[in-house]
Amino acid sequence: MLGYITRRILAVIPVMIIVAIFVFLLLRLTPGDPAAIIAGDMATPDQLERIRTSLGLADPLHEQFITWVGLLLQGELGTSLISSTPVTQMIGQRIWPTVNIAVLTILLSVLIAVPMGVLAAWRHRTWVDYAVMTFSVLGFSIPVFVIGYIFIKIFSIELRWFPVQGYVAPSEDFGKFLARAILPCLTLATIYVALIARMTRASMLEVLGEDYIRTARAKGVKETVVLFRHALSNAAVPIMTIIGTGFALLIGGVVVTESVFNIPGIGRLTVDAILARDYPVIQGMILLTSGLYVLINLLIDLSYTFFDPRIRY
Repeated sequence: MLGYITRRILAVIPVMIIVAIFVFLLLRLTPGDPAAIIAGDMATPDQLERIRTSLGLADPLHEQFITWVGLLLQGELGTSLISSTPVTQMIGQRIWPTVNIAVLTILLSVLIAVPMGVLAAWRHRTWVDYAVMTFSVLGFSIPVFVIGYIFIKIFSIELRWFPVQGYVAPSEDFGKFLARAILPCLTLATIYVALIARMTRASMLEVLGEDYIRTARAKGVKETVVLFRHALSNAAVPIMTIIGTGFALLIGGVVVTESVFNIPGIGRLTVDAILARDYPVIQGMILLTSGLYVLINLLIDLSYTFFDPRIRY
């Protein structure tokens, strides 16, 4: 088990090096001049050159990379070209709304999707199974912004149960946080409930056909114990994988939902930076989401040591 954990941790290092090189080259080779964005349309060539020199853009590409990596190792992601604010500070101000929404969405999705998937597998080829699969297809098919606007129309405008938009930190007022977070979380959860329910159903169907399940039933073990203790625990590896991957995707993929519900998270920050061509912020956001994705996948791999006896022993 120790060897497996060591190999998985060491495998992260080359992945992050490749991601860093890709991010650096992507923004350096993309058309557009940061100096022109800062100086404006009326800037003279001398002004543009001075700005490029101050930003280090006039240096050779390999020197820019070495300087950038040195700052990155110190935890510095540069300074915004638009607001002159450190990128790490901007991300620190925006990341918690996104993390709070993502965590609440995943919890909601798991609480709904896992029982749905277990029930669909238990009642395979009945109307219950067909209903769950129909919902899963609809969840994948309808765009997330359409679901968001439908929820706003029904629950905010017509029924007036929840605020239309906005965000309140849970540390300030947890009740107001839930009131404003429930609609965006339900919007995002529609997709992930469909995804997790389908994976749970498929994993459970495979496990329910095993001999030890038939043996447990023949011994008179209660059906709930058979489903949740014997079957679900052995089907947990692919389910945990899809849950972890879904959380990683949520962290980097809530752009549309944050825009619809006016949530000041990293999704909105990314959109604003792209529209303004604020390259240091874009670069920092790509590195952050890539690093989180790699880290979460590493944690998923390490969790296999608890669920898969072939690795544990």
